[in-house]
Amino acid sequence: MLYLVGLGLSYETDITVRGLEVVRKCKRVYLEAYTSILMAADQQSLEKFYGREVILADRELVESGSDEILKDADTEDIAFMVVGDPFGATTHSDLIIRARELGIKVEAIHNASVMNAVGACGLQLYQFGQTVSLVFFTETWKPASFYDKVLENRRIGLHTLLLLDIKVKEQSIENMARGRLIYEPPRYMDIATAAKQMLEIEELKGQKAYTPDSPCVAISRLGLPTQTFKAGTLAEMAEYDSGEPLHSLVLMGRQVHDLELEYLDEFVNDREAFRKAVKADQEYFKPPPYVPEAED
Repeated sequence: MLYLVGLGLSYETDITVRGLEVVRKCKRVYLEAYTSILMAADQQSLEKFYGREVILADRELVESGSDEILKDADTEDIAFMVVGDPFGATTHSDLIIRARELGIKVEAIHNASVMNAVGACGLQLYQFGQTVSLVFFTETWKPASFYDKVLENRRIGLHTLLLLDIKVKEQSIENMARGRLIYEPPRYMDIATAAKQMLEIEELKGQKAYTPDSPCVAISRLGLPTQTFKAGTLAEMAEYDSGEPLHSLVLMGRQVHDLELEYLDEFVNDREAFRKAVKADQEYFKPPPYVPEAED
């Protein structure tokens, strides 16, 4: 059996009781170590708490070495641990498909992830549209695939959760070209970088998916005692010092409930200014009035 075990958001103790029981009985235990990280735990603390050796599974192993992970899983129990929930990243679906092709049974043990814990910022989960990822720009590569999805969400009035890039065990282009297994230091996108990149793409696209005055909520270290939320405009986010990672950003939609605004009051510098920004944004993205088609 292949078990996909969600670890939750931050601590080694965030694993569920059933998940812990499964991990302790499995023959091999892998930790997916590139789509996210446990902010308050590492490999050593996991091994100490679980009482098991933990094998780090980087991108290369998961995407190209799935057969190694799945070896003997038809007769032995193998655990594949994922920060958050097992289905928080689409890449894990590939592993499940491969297991099914090999006739290996698969069971998922779910846990909290940013996809549901984001509700702690005060925005209601059923008001969210498509979730998008924002990656680090380079001088020659500035992908804007997130933009159209944001625009779709905005047009129907829904909030957009933007998951910010992390770079773990990445190689420079030079080292990759020379075949040198030298890795760059880990990098984690902060709120200011995300906001600046969004404004840059808006300027290039010019479709008005958002403006510098569009209201946002910054989410930092979700699930830790040091978690923080900050509400403000996108331009303000571009100057915001969000502190230690990890971070996410929510671009608010047009349909903002009064309870959401009241909840966000705690996280703004200027309550009246923020509410004016929300109202102006609602008017900016207000859909045109419905005009019925004329009958022949």
